[in-house]
Amino acid sequence: MGIDVEREIKDGSVQSLECILCGACIDSCPAKALGYGVRPVKSRRNFDKGHGNGGGKKLDCVILGLLSHEELTGYEIKKRMDTALKYFWGASYGSIYPTLSDLVKRGLADKREERENNRNKLIYTITDAGREYLKAWLKAPAERDELRYETLLKLFFGNESGEEQAIMHIEAFREKTETELAYLMKAEQALKACLDEDETHKYYLLTVEFGIKTCRAYLEWCGEAKKTFENQEKKQ
Repeated sequence: MGIDVEREIKDGSVQSLECILCGACIDSCPAKALGYGVRPVKSRRNFDKGHGNGGGKKLDCVILGLLSHEELTGYEIKKRMDTALKYFWGASYGSIYPTLSDLVKRGLADKREERENNRNKLIYTITDAGREYLKAWLKAPAERDELRYETLLKLFFGNESGEEQAIMHIEAFREKTETELAYLMKAEQALKACLDEDETHKYYLLTVEFGIKTCRAYLEWCGEAKKTFENQEKKQ
């Protein structure tokens, strides 16, 4: 099947234990040897809902990126979204499965059916054309890096609810950020401990370090924001 990869990129037609880094089965991940390399899976709000994920236009490339590392089911792709990518990207099952069907239809991915534990499951793999498509997207400039926080939106209109409510939002944001920072620092340790095990780990580490620096900056802002209200009270 002939696919004009450059054109498609341009017009956009296109409870268990798991690894703390990539969501993979701990039996296949070098991080399993580390006490902090695995964690129980818990339900969590999709972090990307507050950040914007560029819609389905990029989801095909996100899925191909995951498939370039290993073959996955739709369920496993969602798990990777909620672990390895959760701090900067996300997607629902309602977006993932239609995108997978579209990738297969376009010849960018293949699927096969296997039976496991008396259940049928569809396993997806990237094709050569899919790799070409992914590489073309990776070479293209980023269209936009978007930042959206409901906390900041509420603070922007905070005059309507008052200082006490604003401080509550800041404190809630601080607590959430501290939790996320602790998670990222464990991921950083785990990655550094097995950096030579897989070439992809150095790229994972770059994104984790970005998250750590970002969280630390957010915590610094939280402290300064609370002081702003405290200083106003002293003047009054």
